[in-house]
Amino acid sequence: PEINTTRVPACPSCLIAWCAALAAFVPCARMRLCVVFALAASASALRVPQAPLAARSVTSESALGRRLAVGATLATLAFPAVSSARPEGVNKPELLPAGEKVNIVDLEKWLTPSETQRLDRLVRSLEKDTGYRLRILTQQYPKTPGLAIKDYWAVDANTIVLVADLGINGKQRANVLNFNVGDNIPLPSIFWSRVQSKYGNQFYVRDNGKDSSILEAVGALADCLRREQPYCTAPPASAAEFR
Repeated sequence: PEINTTRVPACPSCLIAWCAALAAFVPCARMRLCVVFALAASASALRVPQAPLAARSVTSESALGRRLAVGATLATLAFPAVSSARPEGVNKPELLPAGEKVNIVDLEKWLTPSETQRLDRLVRSLEKDTGYRLRILTQQYPKTPGLAIKDYWAVDANTIVLVADLGINGKQRANVLNFNVGDNIPLPSIFWSRVQSKYGNQFYVRDNGKDSSILEAVGALADCLRREQPYCTAPPASAAEFR
């Protein structure tokens, strides 16, 4: 008889009992057992369809994107990643400030003048005390200096570049924080992932603001770099530099 899938039980134990009830009308014991297994297999296939291939591929692409976000080259951080194709590389030195070089290039004006000054003081103090160079860029692709930022800041093995980017044409990404990390920086990969997860996710940005996302992330970096602990694996509870 035709099986009505709307009445097929969801749990395994109920499913077996349901099949056994239907098989009770079969007179032969051996045949009855075969009917139970056949009905159970058919019903399970009807109740649990395979997930579409597209849904599975989205998950794998998302995980890959998160892995590439930390420790990527500066060229890839000049613009946000997309699932199927990457935009053409950009090199626009005209977007960078003229005259004396600055440590914070706030193209999107996410930071107030006082916040920019506080960040600059922290960056200069950190570089003087530890030798590590921290630089901060806010952008929104395609409005980005791209590869020109590497020459502008003379990025080397002691340099960390924090790139805050909402995404292509303002379509907010899952995470607005990206880092280009020099080879001499002693913090492990898991630290950068945790800073991203804590301060760069869209919910934190929505509730606290883009400026807070940057300030707290920079405070966490400075805190761990000043500890001189090579195994600093998580951001502090709060950014001590900004209390």
